[in-house]
Amino acid sequence: MPKKQSLKKLLDKIQLNVNKLYHIATHDEKTDLYNHVFFKDIFALELGKAKRGKPLSLIIVDIDFFKKVNDTYGHLQADKILLKLAQLLQHKVRKYDIVARFGGEEFFIMLPNTKITKAKQIAERLRKTTLTNPFLKKYKITISLGVSQFKDKDNLERISKRADKALYQAKKTGRNKVCIT
Repeated sequence: MPKKQSLKKLLDKIQLNVNKLYHIATHDEKTDLYNHVFFKDIFALELGKAKRGKPLSLIIVDIDFFKKVNDTYGHLQADKILLKLAQLLQHKVRKYDIVARFGGEEFFIMLPNTKITKAKQIAERLRKTTLTNPFLKKYKITISLGVSQFKDKDNLERISKRADKALYQAKKTGRNKVCIT
């Protein structure tokens, strides 16, 4: 009996370590959102559904003037702002939407079964929620968002390029807004 118990404890410990390693491999350490590598894998699966007729949209979110935030408040406070925005984004989308940190102050949100009109509404809601969040409001944080929808023969690069173009348009025309392509 004691050997079975110690074997079970060892297997439980191994499983716990596997779970920790999986989390480290798939999540961003500052925000605990999915990382861009894992996001790409999930997006590839959703692309398959989109190619069979299911709508799929993408939102790219970027914090406006984040370098100034870093320079003014320091990296530790900037990291807290990133975390708060990440939590806000995660909690304000549907359970099956996927939010990932793509790097720096940029986030990708995959919206399965979502046409661009609904994606724009979701993006606008995220923008407004950011403005009214007490913590983010204290630092005058605003976000710009670019939205795009899957088109025939798209891949992540193509759809994200269009969403990025829309994001650039939002930045170019005054920031703190949503643009679509």
